[in-house]
Amino acid sequence: MLSTGTRPTDTDVQEPAPAGRRLRVVIVDEELPYPPISGKRIRTLNLVLRLARRHDIRYLCHRNADPAELRQAVEFFRDHGITPVLSDSVVPPKSVHGGAKFYARLAANLLSPRPYLVDVNNSPALRAAAADYARQHAVDVWQVEWTPFAEVLRGLPTRPLVIVAHNIESQIWQRYWETEASPLKRWYIARQWQKFERFERAAFADCTRLVTVSPADATLARERFGAERVTVVDNGVDTAYFQPADMPGDPAHILFLGSLDWRPNLDGVRLLLEQVFPAIRQSVPGACLSVVGRNPPAWLLELAREVPGVQLHANVPDVRPHLAAAGVLAVPLRIGGGSRLKILEALAASVPVISTRVGAEGLTLEPGRDLTVVEDVPDMTAALIAHAQAPETGRVQAASGRRRVLEQYDWDALADRLEQVWLEAASATSSLAGRRR
Repeated sequence: MLSTGTRPTDTDVQEPAPAGRRLRVVIVDEELPYPPISGKRIRTLNLVLRLARRHDIRYLCHRNADPAELRQAVEFFRDHGITPVLSDSVVPPKSVHGGAKFYARLAANLLSPRPYLVDVNNSPALRAAAADYARQHAVDVWQVEWTPFAEVLRGLPTRPLVIVAHNIESQIWQRYWETEASPLKRWYIARQWQKFERFERAAFADCTRLVTVSPADATLARERFGAERVTVVDNGVDTAYFQPADMPGDPAHILFLGSLDWRPNLDGVRLLLEQVFPAIRQSVPGACLSVVGRNPPAWLLELAREVPGVQLHANVPDVRPHLAAAGVLAVPLRIGGGSRLKILEALAASVPVISTRVGAEGLTLEPGRDLTVVEDVPDMTAALIAHAQAPETGRVQAASGRRRVLEQYDWDALADRLEQVWLEAASATSSLAGRRR
């Protein structure tokens, strides 16, 4: 697995490191991405742990909301050669849990030119921590691990700047708008969509390099926002960790896997529970559905209890037993961006995948060969019934999908690609500084 690096120590301000040498990198994010219990955390952790063997990395972020998790994460990062730089602020609560304070923040954001997600994460404490670090230390590369955090560094001497766009956020808000039925919510969402369009255009133009997680997102960034310096570093999977089970799972056992505090997943799982799965049970009475994910809201816990044949498993330490038991992974997304790590994990484990077109976006997998892709969520009913009754096609697809994953989505090669972005960004900035002198 992953080796333990040497714990770096703070140094005085020095000249920038030459390209191709050990770099000093500061990553700005919402929290320490440990334990790896969401797609974003899994991606970030797998890349930075590999690159910490070759470069000095500081991780500047809010404090994780759970104090026990924070202590565990700090120890883990230090043991792997990464120095946490924590602000005095705690990561903001997820909006899916609502509450009066959340709606008050939404109302206040009507007066702001920036999107809600930018403002809520742009805490004075995090900005101060970034400013203090920039003033006291030399940095070869600054990396923003989510586009909204570009605002934290605005106005600071933080060049070169790499933005990692885990999604094109304006695309997600556009899809919220397209699928929302409430006129009032639709009105508010339209304004968030417009704000993110402006924010992403400015952020992508200002950064030294933009990293997207899929070719589709790179094309969107270039065509819609005029981004010029774009590199694709795909999402990946640990193919040694996710292995096929000895025996295929029950074809009538459906698995939904994903963070249950992310609105696109909640939208998809609600449709799965309310529409798709009850229709499947009419044709396949023995069908069962496992919903696996972290931090489910109260309404989802109640809904899962009400639907026969459904079990919800919250905050599990290891998803592999659930993949081994399942006969198929269902990805009923109609809102989203980037690409789905859960599809890569399922195929690495040779579990068949049935996904909507939006759910399968961003992955260079071939529908009909590596997985089954349907246009929208209602179309999943017939596809899942067909798999339960004749699973061989899905199993052949899963075997092909695993071969594709092994060829293209290994984390080691992806870390090398991100490292090259860092080296090129640092080299370009150093060359520009030399010409100015």
